Amino acid sequence: MHNVGSKEQLILVKESARNFANTYIKPHVMKWDESQTFPIELFKNLGDHGFMGILVPEEYGGSGLNYQEYITILDEISKVCGSIGLSVAAHNSLCTNHILSFANEEQKRRYLPKLAKAEWIGAWGLTEPGSGSDAGGMNTTAVQDGDYFILNGDKTFITHAISGDVAVVMARTGEKGDKKGISAFIVEKGMEGFTAGAKMDKLGMRASETGSLFFDNCRIHKDQLIGEIGDGFVQALKLLDGGRISIAALSLGIARGAYECALKYANEREQFQTKIFDFQAVGFNLADMATKINASELLIRQAGDLKDNGLKVTKEGAMAKLFASETAVEVSNEAVQILGGYGFTKDFPAEKYFRDAKLCTIGEGTSSIQRMVIAREIKKDVQ
Repeated sequence: MHNVGSKEQLILVKESARNFANTYIKPHVMKWDESQTFPIELFKNLGDHGFMGILVPEEYGGSGLNYQEYITILDEISKVCGSIGLSVAAHNSLCTNHILSFANEEQKRRYLPKLAKAEWIGAWGLTEPGSGSDAGGMNTTAVQDGDYFILNGDKTFITHAISGDVAVVMARTGEKGDKKGISAFIVEKGMEGFTAGAKMDKLGMRASETGSLFFDNCRIHKDQLIGEIGDGFVQALKLLDGGRISIAALSLGIARGAYECALKYANEREQFQTKIFDFQAVGFNLADMATKINASELLIRQAGDLKDNGLKVTKEGAMAKLFASETAVEVSNEAVQILGGYGFTKDFPAEKYFRDAKLCTIGEGTSSIQRMVIAREIKKDVQ
């Protein structure tokens, strides 16, 4: 894939992602969901197709694509399976993008080619058992000892905790609550004192692996520090601004999948010698679903456009994430309702969209956090 940023390019990317999803993901969706299998081989294949280093420049082995193309890829994959979409988003926009955005040249050359090809799967560690939205209250510490840092603590709700080969981890190098008291480190699987486990049994997104990371006197060389000591929290916040666009795109795909499932069913199912689509209650419901999906996409595309132009995206990213994730929950709920009894069975995909959608309002900043961010940004307009 080469980035020419044209409409033709976007169409090619869309077709490529759609074909991949229908060929390699669709036949296995329910099997992976039921067994909670994280399909490593699929991710190697995604890497071969350029979907694991979407935003990474070609000089580091990536696809060199822009945010509009990234949004399109996540939309197409998530329409088929939210779990796979979530893992693609987490790998690309958190671990890989943290290194791309803030690491030094040596670190980029060491890690990005392997991550972009999915030779290595990436994880990103911010959340802890005692601190989620309040990331400044983290307990994991990194204490300097000569040329090394000694890490102690644990992280939870980490995508690819167990299967990940490399993790970008935030740890406290200063006082609690100090924005300059957190630093970011690159930790590799196999480093002494670094273990993973406690795979979570989840409501939805079951084929995307979630678990915990544990640090017990884990010695990390200072060369593994990203940027300067105390830069980690600011890096994480900047990263989450863009990461919200990816969760919004994930939400868009799930909403679209649920809507298409309901639309098809409503157009085939008959009651009282009438297709249920022609009952106003159902038709109007689908009209609202389609409108909200369109509105979601416009918000996401706007945020992507700002990102591609190197502009601030804090407010727009939060708006897109808030609206698209809430829309995914609403649309998937309505899809189950339209399918009636069948919507409650595993024979139709509606129930899986319904289960997967909820995570989008929680991960990478809850809906309440998005509203807080938006409120803080719009307050600046009146000062």
